[in-house]
Amino acid sequence: MTSFPKWKTMLVMLVCILGVVYTIPNFVSKKTLEGLPDWLPNQHISLGLDLQGGSHLLLQVDTNDIKEKMLISLSEAVRSNLRAAEPRIGYQNLKVRGRTVTFKLRKAEDRDRMREAIAPLSVMLPTGQRTNIISISDEGAVTITPSEQGIADRISSVVDQAIEIVGRRVNETGVNEPTIQRQGADRILVQLPGLGDPERIINLLGKTAQMTFHLVDLSANGNNGRVPAGSKRLPGLEDGDGTTVIKNRVMVSGENLEDAQATFSQGQPVVSIRFNGLGGKQFGKVTSENVGRPFAIVLDGKVISAPRINEPILGGSAIISGSFTTQGAQDLALLLRAGALPAPLNVIEQRSVGPDLGADSIEAGKIAGIIGIVAVIIFMIITYGMFGVVANIALAMNMFLIGAALSVLGATLTLPGIAGIILTIGMAVDANVLIFERIREELRAGKNPMKAIESGYDKAFVTIVDANVTTGIAAVILFVMGSGPVKGFAVTLGIGILCSMFTAILLSRMIISFWVHRARPKTLSV
Repeated sequence: MTSFPKWKTMLVMLVCILGVVYTIPNFVSKKTLEGLPDWLPNQHISLGLDLQGGSHLLLQVDTNDIKEKMLISLSEAVRSNLRAAEPRIGYQNLKVRGRTVTFKLRKAEDRDRMREAIAPLSVMLPTGQRTNIISISDEGAVTITPSEQGIADRISSVVDQAIEIVGRRVNETGVNEPTIQRQGADRILVQLPGLGDPERIINLLGKTAQMTFHLVDLSANGNNGRVPAGSKRLPGLEDGDGTTVIKNRVMVSGENLEDAQATFSQGQPVVSIRFNGLGGKQFGKVTSENVGRPFAIVLDGKVISAPRINEPILGGSAIISGSFTTQGAQDLALLLRAGALPAPLNVIEQRSVGPDLGADSIEAGKIAGIIGIVAVIIFMIITYGMFGVVANIALAMNMFLIGAALSVLGATLTLPGIAGIILTIGMAVDANVLIFERIREELRAGKNPMKAIESGYDKAFVTIVDANVTTGIAAVILFVMGSGPVKGFAVTLGIGILCSMFTAILLSRMIISFWVHRARPKTLSV
């Protein structure tokens, strides 16, 4: 204790200065910060939905769509496996019926070969159930039914996919610190702090954004309006744009898109797209073989446009034109960049949280924090005198360090987070209390002031670390296992633990060390 190394003094001072510098922007308006040089700290603490208001959306994945796609995919897999067998296995009436896939073998003696061919479609799950239940009658009628566990696993996988894509779409809009998380088996909670009008976000999230490219069926014009086999009639993107008959076959899939950007062509908003290697080859082949024919671009079952292929497009890039507004082109580019949703999402709950509620919460948090700080300051001075003043200086710096950490890390401060900070106020002086009580014991044992201080800090160190590590473990568990509000509490608690250990073990020790070397006290009043 008789010496505090210069390098350690410089480190402590540097951390304290940075803590103050990075906290100051929170006391300055954003307009003022915009006028400052870029190299100066300018991050504000991000406030959560409960503090600054915003929008709350609860989305539900369309499970019926997932089940239908599962059955369609299952029937296609059956067809592929039976045709791939050598020799080919004959079948008839392969179709989706209700919640099953059914077909009948042409020859009953092919049952064993058929069973072997479609066995890979029924995988054993860890629960002991199979993904699909296969039933075969003596006459060769086959029924394949997805199991409940198989459906549940597929829904869970789709929800995980949807969460990732929703996150990409929301992040592209520039909303700060959105909360996107699973709620239940098939729901996704989306909280958008600071967003008062969620209509644009709802429109973006409500679109599946499945894009495909098809050839237009020109034979439909001379067929008395009837749709030929292998084709389908789709509406335009906007009401009143008429319909277009397109070939069912997907020539190029939107899954092969690599990038999409809103731009202008001849003064009109358009979307520039770029394919990956596979998509570029497919697009080049199709446009080379169909020069002069219209090529339909389909988004979520509606034809965006059907331009004529004037020449082969071999560079892997193309332009999507249509009746776009600037915002519409930007939103379409955003959707294509983020990727298609694996299933439609339905908004089942929508709420807007006004900023007044958040302001009241912040005000209540300020009052509680001030009362807590003042009470702790008074208690420490009355109980420990000059040492209590040192503890209060450490407490003040602890608050600055917490504010700086929240600003730099971009962590979102919520109402439970304020509770975590207020809890930290008490914990911040807890370590100093342990040290000061240990110093008192050493003085009562007859040690001189310098030895007592040195021994007090050294012997209290293990206890301080033990107490804070156990609390830190609890904070980590809360962060990993908890939901949004609980995580907010865990973040501020964890940051508070680290900052309080720094101020109690290093900052207060440095201050007392300087005082001891200057005053050389013969006695201590602790």
